Amino acid sequence: MVESKVTVYGAYWCPDCRRAKKFLGEQFIPYKWVDIEQNKDGEIFVLEKNEGKRIIPTIVFEDGSFLVEPTNAELAQKLGLKTEARKTYYDLIIIGGGPAGLTAAIYAAREGADTLLIERSGLGGQAGITVGLDNFPGFPEGISGQEFAERVTQQARRFGVEILQAVDVEKMEMEEGYHEVYTSDGKHYHSKAVLLATGASYRRLEVPGEDDYIGAGIHFCATCDGPFYKGSQEIVVVGGGNSAVEEGLHLTNFTDKVTLLVRGDKLTASQIAIDKVNEPTSRVDVKYNVIVDAFEGQDSKLKAIKYHTKDNDQVEEVHPAAAFIFIGQMPNTTFVKNYVEMDKYGFILTGHDLTHDDHASHKPLPFETSVPGIFAAGDARYGSTKQVASAVGEGAAASISIREFLRR
Repeated sequence: MVESKVTVYGAYWCPDCRRAKKFLGEQFIPYKWVDIEQNKDGEIFVLEKNEGKRIIPTIVFEDGSFLVEPTNAELAQKLGLKTEARKTYYDLIIIGGGPAGLTAAIYAAREGADTLLIERSGLGGQAGITVGLDNFPGFPEGISGQEFAERVTQQARRFGVEILQAVDVEKMEMEEGYHEVYTSDGKHYHSKAVLLATGASYRRLEVPGEDDYIGAGIHFCATCDGPFYKGSQEIVVVGGGNSAVEEGLHLTNFTDKVTLLVRGDKLTASQIAIDKVNEPTSRVDVKYNVIVDAFEGQDSKLKAIKYHTKDNDQVEEVHPAAAFIFIGQMPNTTFVKNYVEMDKYGFILTGHDLTHDDHASHKPLPFETSVPGIFAAGDARYGSTKQVASAVGEGAAASISIREFLRR
């Protein structure tokens, strides 16, 4: 386990503490959490550091320095993250630093395109928080998600890709034939082409302990992480839709029992999937009207899920090897809403999916959106398969279309 080099002193009720913890987690910065409501020595430490004032979060770094109630920008600066680009104009701006965005950056920069990549969270995207990648070609022994992300990032930098971290894109506009990308820190950058590789976020339960055990017992991809729990006695799946039921059935390949915790009073999956769950030989147990209250752990790993049913306030516990949460995905595309065409869920339409659309005003290249020069790849794109290998492939293919666009 990676040694924590940052300590966050705070309390469970403190929104700024949750924000700071989320920021550190997204940037893959290991940290130790001290709840001063539960830890008297922690409270005394905070009072000493703040001249008798009980101010949280108080964040202490490896060199002994500390920040009090820091903004995300102040944290980024302290951690040495690059948040401002060297130039204003680029051949290509890539928004999103997951497998699709980083791969496209490698391909584009290697061919001489001046490339800027902007990522708001941790480089590597969802892959970066995966326990391990066992099904990615070329790694017969598997590779951890974080190591994979670090390797691809290093490769992109080797080819001269300029990378900004902890920077959010707020909107896009067109100016004199250039695409303008506006960031949350007040900067804006221009480019001839833009790749939207912003991915999709798994919906969270937003309950205590959830953020603490992501990647350490809490997961969002059964195909990616299920094999790590082969031979376990029980795995919990939260959700009652198609993804939850189908992934729950898939997880029975690795565990003796799968327990579905369903918020509603029935499953909303396809009838075929429901019939499989209801088969006499099924090893899926379904609990209805369940509200998850908290996740608890020990030694940085998930150990228990606390929940109650809608008609009973009595708290119950289950102790699974892991929990998989499937309550939906949200594409990270809000900033281009009403700018490029999307489906009703916010996934970006590209290429062939636009050719039969009456609103398409041009003949798009593969992976090109309804706006000439703007492309999309990876989980934010309509029709993507939400797997690392396919995201890498889409990033490479999109970069070839971008090359063709820039040649024109």
